[in-house]
Parts: sequence; structure tokens; C-alpha cells
Amino acid sequence: MYVERDLCPMCEDRHTTVQQMRDWVAQFVDERDWRPFHSPKNLAMGMAIEAAELMEHFQWISTEESWQVVSEPGRLQPVVEELADVVCYALAMANVLGIDLSRAVREKLEKNAQKYPASEYRGRYGPEDQRPPY
Repeated sequence: MYVERDLCPMCEDRHTTVQQMRDWVAQFVDERDWRPFHSPKNLAMGMAIEAAELMEHFQWISTEESWQVVSEPGRLQPVVEELADVVCYALAMANVLGIDLSRAVREKLEKNAQKYPASEYRGRYGPEDQRPPY
């Protein structure tokens, strides 16, 4: 069951499982009879649209300015909401495709660890780059 934050003090990352969040999204979708609209194509497009809306909050500002968002509640809250939209679409996609997200994330991290060994990429994002000044 999805609940408002004030009504669910245990609804924090450290207390909530991925399955619980998947269940919240499934319940929300089912209560509105939206499953017919939740094709993988539509969910992928929705996720991309919400990610673009998230990016809008950082467009035209510097990297340094982007770090200031966390200390400004009026700027942080819309970012929180857009990020939640992206995650909800990802959870809905996992639901319709039967993807085990925990396993998928772990396997992807293992694959990336081989592709980007920490000994070669620590503080860098590519072979020719430098550490960003932040």
C-alpha cells in the first residue's frame, strides 16, 4: 500500500524494500486500471520524459550551482518529485517485464566493474580525462 510520508515514518530507504515499492506502484496502477496503457514502449517513453523534466532543473546552471540545490528546499522538492517519477516508471517497467531489479543492478555493477576497474578509473570517467574540480 502506498501512503503519504507523514503517515509512514518507516517509509525510508533503510526500511523499505524494492519489492514494497514495486507493490506500491502496482497498487497505484491497478486502482486506476492503467495496465492496458503500461506497455514497455509507453513506460520507456514516460521514463525518458520524466528524466528530461528532471534535467530541466539543472539546465543552464554550472556544476557548482547544481550542488547548491540540496540546500535550497524550494529547488530541491521539484527535483525530488521528478526523480520519484523516474523511479516509479522504472518500477512499473520491472513489474510489466518481470525483471528482478536487485539482481539486474547487481549484475550490471559486476559487469561495469570489469569494464571500468577501480584501479584504472578511480577519480576518472575515461582513460584521457581528469578529475572534475568540485
